[in-house]
Amino acid sequence: MSILVVGSVALDTVETPFGRADDALGGSATFFSSAASLFGPVQLVGVVGDDYPLDALSFLAERGVDLAGLEQARGESFRWSGVYSFDLNTRETLETRLGVFADFEPKIPEAFRDAEWVFLGNIDPELQLGVLDQVYQPRFVACDTMNLWIDIKRDRLLELLRRVDLLLVNDAEARQLSGDHNLARAARWIMDRGPRYLIIKKGEHGAILFTPHSTFFAPGFPLEEVFDPTGAGDAFAGGFMGHLAQCGRLDDGDLRRAVIYGSVLGSFAVERFSVERFKDLSPEEIEDRVRAFREMTVFELPVDAGV
Repeated sequence: MSILVVGSVALDTVETPFGRADDALGGSATFFSSAASLFGPVQLVGVVGDDYPLDALSFLAERGVDLAGLEQARGESFRWSGVYSFDLNTRETLETRLGVFADFEPKIPEAFRDAEWVFLGNIDPELQLGVLDQVYQPRFVACDTMNLWIDIKRDRLLELLRRVDLLLVNDAEARQLSGDHNLARAARWIMDRGPRYLIIKKGEHGAILFTPHSTFFAPGFPLEEVFDPTGAGDAFAGGFMGHLAQCGRLDDGDLRRAVIYGSVLGSFAVERFSVERFKDLSPEEIEDRVRAFREMTVFELPVDAGV
């Protein structure tokens, strides 16, 4: 049930109204692996520079993340820095230095190529397609993308959509990709281009799962303390894919529960800077929050409602 993830492994400098973290672990593959490895083994493919503190990833290796696909190249690692506003919904990017990530061409180790579950982090769709050319017969492929690729690599992104089972985007990206402001119509347009399933992320306001026959909405989990929203979307993807791989099914109920597990892992991600919350997160804490999610959303119809 191992999950293959291909994406960025970075160092982030993040400032919020509640603190600052310098050269903290970041990147889509790092956040995804930190969450997904709480459910089962993960195979990570990425690149870092010779300045990267590889020892800082030892907690992932101890938890079953195979780092054999993590290449260390000569040069500087991918670095990003940004500042969040007080409500944590908007941020200003201060600096992006791609370093060795600018020349990243994913090479999937032979031992990883039979992965059943594949997550393509937010990288150039050309590279995402290249990954799919290297894996054999994955059972389920999910991918992320962003406004940049929708703008400059639209044709290749549409080609990619024909080869994936699930696309994860935020609401602005769904509107940009489809050209429709209505999210329900935008979702149908995207799914008509290939993905059987679509998740539209709405940040602190939750996430919507669209399938061929149903729509499911999960609200954001109300938290009293939020320190750093960086990587919450990738942690969501890790929780979602981790649960699906663990249960091994793709029924409607399993997909809905996977959205809840994704939301739970995303909510834990923001409680501390970087991936720090995942280092001591226990299965019991995850299940407690899943139950809290259920209690928060379940309701009973009146007996005379006629339903």
